[in-house]
This record gives sequence, C-alpha cells and structure tokens, in this order.
Amino acid sequence: MSSFEELSVGDVVDGEVTAVVPFGVFVRIADDADGLLPQATGPEVGTPVRVRLIAIDVERHRAALARV
Repeated sequence: MSSFEELSVGDVVDGEVTAVVPFGVFVRIADDADGLLPQATGPEVGTPVRVRLIAIDVERHRAALARV
C-alpha cells in the first residue's frame, strides 16, 4: 500500500473495510489513511473492496470513494 500523499483523484485502489457506520463504510486506502464509501451496504469489517478516489482533502487527510 502507498501513503495518502501518493494518491490522486481517479486512482483505483484495493482496500479493506475498517469500519461500518450508518452512512457507509470506511476503507483503508493507504498505509496511513481511510476513505469513506458512502451509503455502502453489505461489506463487513475486513472485507476487501476495490474503490475509485473521487475527492481528496489533503489538509483534513480524508478521501471520498466510489465502488468500482
């Protein structure tokens, strides 16, 4: 896995679900960061998922994701 600073909008990465919340799931997208996959249903913690980065906020260390 790479670091958050190496990622760009449009990148497709393989990640793992780290948390399930009412509004989606958080996916580990880099060694040092998770991103939000909104309104995702079904994946449980530990499930591998492939996602595309649709927005990155470097200052807040956050990323918005879409399922591929």
